Amino acid sequence: MSPAGRDIVYTASMTVKVADVSRAAARVTQLADNAGGYVSQENTALRPTRAGGETASIQLKVPVAAYPATLSDLSGLGTQTSAQQQAQDVTQQVADTASRVSSDEAAITQLRALLSRAGSVSNLLTVQDQINSQESALEAMQAQQRALDHEVAYATVSLWLVGPVIVEHANATRARNPGFIGGITGGWKALVALISWLLSAIGAALPIGAFCVLGGYLGYRVRRGRRWLHRRGTRPGGA
Repeated sequence: MSPAGRDIVYTASMTVKVADVSRAAARVTQLADNAGGYVSQENTALRPTRAGGETASIQLKVPVAAYPATLSDLSGLGTQTSAQQQAQDVTQQVADTASRVSSDEAAITQLRALLSRAGSVSNLLTVQDQINSQESALEAMQAQQRALDHEVAYATVSLWLVGPVIVEHANATRARNPGFIGGITGGWKALVALISWLLSAIGAALPIGAFCVLGGYLGYRVRRGRRWLHRRGTRPGGA
């Protein structure tokens, strides 16, 4: 698939709507095995989320030769809603890594030859420290080379499986058409709310009403007392 003499890293991402997420995820694993690849990451949420239905995020590695056919098989799991593909040329990076590995190996060979001719103990220890340092650098470069070779040999596919959205039809129907029972329930709630409001209003008005009654009573007693004093003052023989 890659052009002759070139090292290409292939990556793809795809979203597919499926009827059964669990079954589709198992099918993805089977497709990867059949292609000679494997599933490198998987995150499945089989419980419906608040935003929709079940979901699964799966990353698989497949040999580059089986990459196009695998993409076609994955899109056939359901309804493909999005897809992206990328190809990165890493030919120069592969060549640079291989060159550094070769250089480190040659340096270690030279240091080991020098070690056999080291005369003093101090020279021996110095050369051995250089060999150890060079071997550590070689191991790091070899690990990078293996990782890069793997990325070139295996394409990476990130797949997002989305299940059907869960809709509560019964609740939606009751909300649109409450019916007799729904009407009674709604009326009862309204009555309870009205009574609660009236009780709150009465509770708030009681202190004010009591104060008004007390004030009226006191005013009445004062006016009555004045009238009584006035009548006594107008009688014969009064003070």
